[in-house]
Amino acid sequence: MTDATKPALRPANPQFSSGPCSKRPGWSLDALRDAALGRSHRAKIGKDKLALAIDLTREILQVPADYRIGIVPASDTGAVEMAMWSLLGERGVDVLAWESFGAGWVTDILKQLKLKDARTFEAGYGELPDLSQADFSRDVVFTWNGTTSGVRVPDGDFIPADRAGLTICDATSAAFAQALPFDKLDVVTFSWQKVLGGEAAHGMLILSPRAVERLESYVPAWPMPKIFRLTSKGKLSEGIFKGETINTPSMLCVEDYLDALGWAKGLGGLEALIARADANLGVIEAFVEKTPWIDFLAKAPQTRSNTSVCLSFTDPEVAGLDAAGQAAFAKGVASALEKEGVALDIGAYRDAPAGLRIWTGATVEKSDLEALMPWIEWAFARQKAGLKQAA
Repeated sequence: MTDATKPALRPANPQFSSGPCSKRPGWSLDALRDAALGRSHRAKIGKDKLALAIDLTREILQVPADYRIGIVPASDTGAVEMAMWSLLGERGVDVLAWESFGAGWVTDILKQLKLKDARTFEAGYGELPDLSQADFSRDVVFTWNGTTSGVRVPDGDFIPADRAGLTICDATSAAFAQALPFDKLDVVTFSWQKVLGGEAAHGMLILSPRAVERLESYVPAWPMPKIFRLTSKGKLSEGIFKGETINTPSMLCVEDYLDALGWAKGLGGLEALIARADANLGVIEAFVEKTPWIDFLAKAPQTRSNTSVCLSFTDPEVAGLDAAGQAAFAKGVASALEKEGVALDIGAYRDAPAGLRIWTGATVEKSDLEALMPWIEWAFARQKAGLKQAA
């Protein structure tokens, strides 16, 4: 494949990273001009901006009025850890995992919290575990959308409405792109740097009334770091859910999140965001359908992520390589695209099978994905030609 055969059209924005993700269309530093810089987050201006971030989150995600929403430290990871350390241990727990971040929660529960009554149900990359095995008389921890595998739960039908335990859901690459049934979820977490393309380091923690009841009636057996404390004297620390953060937030990041929320509201809210992500996924689905040498890592179509799309090369020569060879081939494809400036950061996650991972959340333009697909064909053919020469 020569330079003369390169596609003529290039994506206007080559940023397809799965996190931090692309900023909203039209974003510039001017969007941050009203940030409350040099001011205390506890001053009225800081509190008002933090409270507005919570209110807009509730409005756009359609979070029930009786659920609490808090801004917490350390991104989605911090929010999930805070929930697990504060809520687990009152009863047995089932953990569902099918990719690296879900596997991380398994490790934390078994080796850090060292819970004795813990069961794990795991599946390899590309598949879901048998969701019917989860016992909802126990607490259940799971990711809604596997960011590193491109596999999501299709819906919340596997969760009973009359469950006795709590459901703790890591929804970081699902929030603002997939419909979350809050009546089935007691804890929902996500970070700003995913679907809305915000800046990193801040997490969101959403609690149902049932989760609040657990917090106020159960005291874990282990010491609780200050950064995880959600209660004081046996009562929920309500201030956290009104913008009084546990530690100092970046008001620059808060302003950026407010800008992203304003953009989302202007589009038409959650339904519009989901429609954009679905349309983006549709571009890749059409490409895969007509291309014999590539496929989704997700085995079942109904489990395909519409944000973090993971692809594997199914060409017999490539699939016949050993793991190192497949990884080198996929890296070569991703590197060629990055060198051309048409796609940045689309290699598969380091623990995942070799392939590509393309972010298709709402901040990505469909036209950019349409322009990218011929470039993937070009890069594949180029790498395949190199493979034959080496042979």
